[in-house]
Amino acid sequence: MGKSVPDWLSQALADVGEGHARLAVAQLASDGMVGRGGFALSSVAFKDGGELDPCFTAAEEDAVAPPLEWSAPPSGAMELALVVEDVDAPGTAPFCHWLVWGLPAQRAALLEGEVPPRVGKNSFGNSEWLLPDPPADDEAHRYVFQLFALDLPLTLMPGASREDLIAAMDGHVLAVALLTGTFAREEGDDLEWEEFEDEDAD
Repeated sequence: MGKSVPDWLSQALADVGEGHARLAVAQLASDGMVGRGGFALSSVAFKDGGELDPCFTAAEEDAVAPPLEWSAPPSGAMELALVVEDVDAPGTAPFCHWLVWGLPAQRAALLEGEVPPRVGKNSFGNSEWLLPDPPADDEAHRYVFQLFALDLPLTLMPGASREDLIAAMDGHVLAVALLTGTFAREEGDDLEWEEFEDEDAD
């Protein structure tokens, strides 16, 4: 039996399912951390729970990561880290689309397509924004952007894994801001998903 979604996370998110229990925030945060001190994450490109424009997904060529902006984190924050995960992906392992750290611990933003200070490996082993590309016959997948305010600067080098980043952040999270985008693909093959499922089953 898989892990259950913590009550505090269920209250912070809409339309919660079993996949939310695999999120980094479920592992690293605790009650009172989501939105602490007014810490918030938003995007001019989509509303919380809204659909991602195809220009941020595998549906279009030359697609890029969406723009993001955040309010100032609580006092004591020294760096911010971002983890984006698909809660509706197949398999038992978290499906990671973006690992970013080295973000300034103040009100700031990432512009559309901007290269972040440091980027780790996504679930396909690439250090970049992994374009959302769910199976064509799936309902819309939910992509949860999780911004962590940390009480220390991370020393991880670019290309670190999700496991490396989680270990480095463990015990150092002061606050979390959450934002969810959705996307459904209408056509295309499922080759990449089949490859991921096979790897997850090993």
